[in-house]
Amino acid sequence: MIASRRDASVGSKRWKYLGLLEYLRHYPDTQLDADGKVRKVWLFEFRIHTEQRILPLSMDAIVSSQVLVSSRLSVGSHSDDDDIVDESVNQQAESVEKLEHVRGKLLAMDPKNFEMFIRDLLVHCGFLDVCVTKFSADGGVDVNARTGSRIWVFENTLVQVQAKRWLHSVGRKEVAELRGSLQPFARGAVVTTSHFSKAAINEASEQGKNPITLVDGFRLSKIVLDEKFHVVTEAEGENS
Repeated sequence: MIASRRDASVGSKRWKYLGLLEYLRHYPDTQLDADGKVRKVWLFEFRIHTEQRILPLSMDAIVSSQVLVSSRLSVGSHSDDDDIVDESVNQQAESVEKLEHVRGKLLAMDPKNFEMFIRDLLVHCGFLDVCVTKFSADGGVDVNARTGSRIWVFENTLVQVQAKRWLHSVGRKEVAELRGSLQPFARGAVVTTSHFSKAAINEASEQGKNPITLVDGFRLSKIVLDEKFHVVTEAEGENS
């Protein structure tokens, strides 16, 4: 869909063929409704296959089957990626509302601005030499920083962050890719606005591998609130 279904001015052009959808997983989440109240929702994640620009109806079953088989063979099987860990379940309703308000602002950012936000938050929290990598060729690392005196026992340690401004979950693949991109002796972290799969959490702490710190959308929002760091959206920036 390229426009709201309530926008009568668009007419029949409001719909656009995106490709074949492959169901990945579904899980419960929380969001704010139009009145700013927390509501429980179900999120459904799909992979979009755009190779078939035109799909004859007589061939839809055959083509869909071929695409699904090819996709599952190339991605591999990690059943724990279907299990999503949601930290909001341990929060009180009032706390969830505050956290979702912050998370909603973060989700409204475009990916590049989210990286800049993570940079500014790290500076606010006392990290040093903080810089954002080149957007199109970062090798999985979006922000580099060094720990300051607030983390004195690991002072001057290189921290490399992957920033995922995603609504869909982060899986094992993203955690493994970041680990492979780290400089020698650097510590890695994946920071997202969404959730992590159980497979991602297992991968991050697997014995014998460099551990990766995982910060999901609720923990990130809580850090923002605890640190009293103001989140400025693009709309607020234009109106200031």
